Amino acid sequence: MTTFNGFSQKDFDVFTINGLDERMTELKSRISPKLQDIAERLEPTVSSLAGDQMYIHVAKHARRKTNPPNDTWAALANNQRGYKKLPHFQIGMWESHVFIWFAVIYESPIKEDFAKQLKSNKQEILSQIPDNFVWSKDHTKPETISHKDVKDREFDELVERLETVKKAEILCGQVFNRDDERLQDEETMMELFDEAVRTLMPLYNLTKKLQ
Repeated sequence: MTTFNGFSQKDFDVFTINGLDERMTELKSRISPKLQDIAERLEPTVSSLAGDQMYIHVAKHARRKTNPPNDTWAALANNQRGYKKLPHFQIGMWESHVFIWFAVIYESPIKEDFAKQLKSNKQEILSQIPDNFVWSKDHTKPETISHKDVKDREFDELVERLETVKKAEILCGQVFNRDDERLQDEETMMELFDEAVRTLMPLYNLTKKLQ
């Protein structure tokens, strides 16, 4: 079992391996155990702050038959059987970066009500989230929107989309470029992940009355 001791360039290079089986073999042996270990270390903090028992779900990519995955993750949610319909936290990586998210994705039945909560608490949310955080409207794509841009002009559009578009999603968190030297340091990264969870927990708390 590989325990997390930082991320190396070889970890990111897994996403350049051709072939589904070949890439999945490396993901399962090199990346998934690290994400499992990170999630296990974060779980007590997430469960305590959320007031819910959180369970770990490591991506298996089981439905893929041809194309290898371009990203992978471990999720923390308050259900042992699944996470996609629930508000959850994700730690994962693309070839370009590592991410930690709070996420409400398109399978969630509370999206519309959560959008209303976000509207009602707009100023508080925007002031609580630091400028080095980012947002996303699609967990299947690596692109992000800076919190500054969300504050200045994009929050209303993101939330309106979440409320009205069936496939809409909203994610907030941090990304760390693969060249960020902090990624190589286990202790530093665990502190950053812990801080991110604490920063994002108010978003999770907004969903509790909706679940």
